[in-house]
Amino acid sequence: MISLNWKTLGLAVFGVFASIHSTSAEVASTKAFDLSKPSYDLFRSKKLHDATVQQGFAFDNDNRRLFVAQRRDTSSETSGDLCITQLDFDGNYVGYMYLTGFGHGVSFGTQGVGSSTYLWTEVEANGNGYGKKLARFKFVSGTTLTSSSSSIKKLKPVSDATEHTCSIDPVPNHLIVRYNLSGGKHIAVYDLDDATDGNFTNPLADFKHPSVSTKSSTFQGYAAFGEYIYLLTGNSYPDSSEGKINSEITAVNMNTGAVTQGPTLTKAGSTLSFREPEGLAIYRTVAGEVRLFLGFASGEAGDRRSNLFYKNAFL
Repeated sequence: MISLNWKTLGLAVFGVFASIHSTSAEVASTKAFDLSKPSYDLFRSKKLHDATVQQGFAFDNDNRRLFVAQRRDTSSETSGDLCITQLDFDGNYVGYMYLTGFGHGVSFGTQGVGSSTYLWTEVEANGNGYGKKLARFKFVSGTTLTSSSSSIKKLKPVSDATEHTCSIDPVPNHLIVRYNLSGGKHIAVYDLDDATDGNFTNPLADFKHPSVSTKSSTFQGYAAFGEYIYLLTGNSYPDSSEGKINSEITAVNMNTGAVTQGPTLTKAGSTLSFREPEGLAIYRTVAGEVRLFLGFASGEAGDRRSNLFYKNAFL
């Protein structure tokens, strides 16, 4: 289990930030997770505020908080209505927030500001349920925001993009943006402080999303640690995957846009009765260990549950 001590550490973890590349991209060099190594449980079969399948999750590393996104109960698949549940690290329920007309929830970010947590999500859902822009706002349990709420700061990192989602790498404090242009998906990396100020003029990296999966084309989440971004694909097992586990993780070097490991099959949570891959996130423990977390939905329809596992071995 992750320690709940509030003490924070500096960035010198495992010596992972070694140098800055001299190529056109400028993401600091790091070690990569070894995707072939085992995964470990954080928790299994935990209830969220609503009963739908989780879509993504994120950690506030500064305030040691965990948030999980899911489609709001009774809302349609394309509405963009989300429920954000806060859990503790044992999977116990803490609180929730409703977001109306925001997006799909495949990935989002959290940013600690003092004792508060600010969420970075997609917003202004299009007809397919994905957000056109990004939104930054304070998490306030028990409240509901609409896509036009005045407390939301809306941002559009790529002016021509039709969709935006994001994730936050909490170690170097980077905002990772996955966006859609007419030619397909792209990934860009920004300094989080610049992005908070609305400055997207100097991306640290910007590249075409590679084709990654060998077993499934269903994209289920992403997370970055330093130089590498990790991409999750797969379908629910056993009903939508022809009775075979097909969840895979792929590592991509963001300075080159090239696949460096995978796609690698992951069988984390293989004994879950219903198992659908749903989200990736990075967390750094109080002791300084960086972990790549994998999320899976489980349970029966009308009573879906949250399950989190992690990898902590590096190549």
